Amino acid sequence: MPINILMPALSPTMEKGNLAKWLKKEGDKVKSGDVIAEIETDKATMEVEAVDEGTIAKILVAEGTQDVAVNAVIAVLAADGEDVKAASSGAGADKPKPAPAAEAPAPKPAAAAPAPAAASAAKAPAPAAAPAPQPAAAQSNGARVFSSPLARRLAKDAGIELGRINGSGPHGRVVAADVEKAKSGGGLKAPAAAAGAPAGATGAIGAPAMSDQQILGLYEQGAYESVPHDSMRRTIAQRLTAATNSMPTFYLTVDCDLGKLSAAREEINAAAGKNAEGKPLYKLSVNDFVIKAMAIALQKIPEANVSWTEAAMLRHKHSDIGVAVALPFGLITPIIRQAEIKSISAISNEMKELAARAKAKKLKPNEYQGGASSVSNLGMFGIKDFTAVINPPQSSILAVGTGEERAVVRNGQIVAATIMSVTLSCDHRAIDGALGAELITAFKKLIENPVMMVV
Repeated sequence: MPINILMPALSPTMEKGNLAKWLKKEGDKVKSGDVIAEIETDKATMEVEAVDEGTIAKILVAEGTQDVAVNAVIAVLAADGEDVKAASSGAGADKPKPAPAAEAPAPKPAAAAPAPAAASAAKAPAPAAAPAPQPAAAQSNGARVFSSPLARRLAKDAGIELGRINGSGPHGRVVAADVEKAKSGGGLKAPAAAAGAPAGATGAIGAPAMSDQQILGLYEQGAYESVPHDSMRRTIAQRLTAATNSMPTFYLTVDCDLGKLSAAREEINAAAGKNAEGKPLYKLSVNDFVIKAMAIALQKIPEANVSWTEAAMLRHKHSDIGVAVALPFGLITPIIRQAEIKSISAISNEMKELAARAKAKKLKPNEYQGGASSVSNLGMFGIKDFTAVINPPQSSILAVGTGEERAVVRNGQIVAATIMSVTLSCDHRAIDGALGAELITAFKKLIENPVMMVV
């Protein structure tokens, strides 16, 4: 009997994915455990293994197909000893069939003669058609906008509201030249918030959301390239929009002196042994120390090592630290599990390996899901300080700036020191202000005294 190969669910939340590549073709024999295809989700590309033995009789979903639903039949396998052609001819027979279209309702019997009131209503004339636009168009807020017929037509074609255009004609009348100027983004008034607009209906504070057509109307034709969103970019947008809309967040910033850390890092890297290829066994970065310090700080302040749920607060036993990795197509945060018990050199090597597989989209779901906190480091770009958006279900994230020489006061003297600014974003539902201050203070003590990370 033919065996259907189904689109697998690679994570508990996966509903669909892209069939990136077939590694077997029709007629190929496969054994249990053979890799037959690559499935691409919003975060990673994963291999699909055969569960049964047999011959690929029919491929139903071509490689490169996007948004294939979980449990959809993607291929048919002929079991050992089964006729491949027969299995191929019946391919997809077990696929779920769409529900039949609703039948047209049976004709109703002729209605009885209408009552007098109904008869008069039936004879009532149809509503008059909408009147043609008048020289003074109305804004959504009821104010009149004086404009020329040509200007109204051009604004309508461009998807620009007349009320947003500054008129240069007599008495502020909007003319065609004003509309042409508005298409390039000039001569537009700051939009007012729509009265009674529902929550989340604004694209900026006090500004009503604009349709895609209105946005395109602000730019000249041929002055841009439309790049469709991929699944990763859509997921990032959905998750971070949800985080900023539903998560009350506050920020705490401290400056850390890197003097002792820099000296320790140089000494440790100089003492690193060589592998068989003659390369150092490890090369520690400042970010490796940051990950370790954050992990230990969460153990010292366990009340901050939590995740918020509507039912309960989840207090984590270990410090699972996500680390933001920039990709050409988005952002992902692979997680260093139990970072508090790992050496800094082990964290360094694991982070390099995770980052390499993240860039190749080879991470498994359990390698980037969960955790209680994350680290986002933009110091390598020369960024002094910034605030980062928390990635649910985590309750905090540490934004790390560059280490730079600054003038500081020590014992009444102005001296140069290497200072790094860090900002902790906290979910106020899970972490209160004082608790967040305890956490970032514990982190600062560890970074400024790295020997405390090994005791």
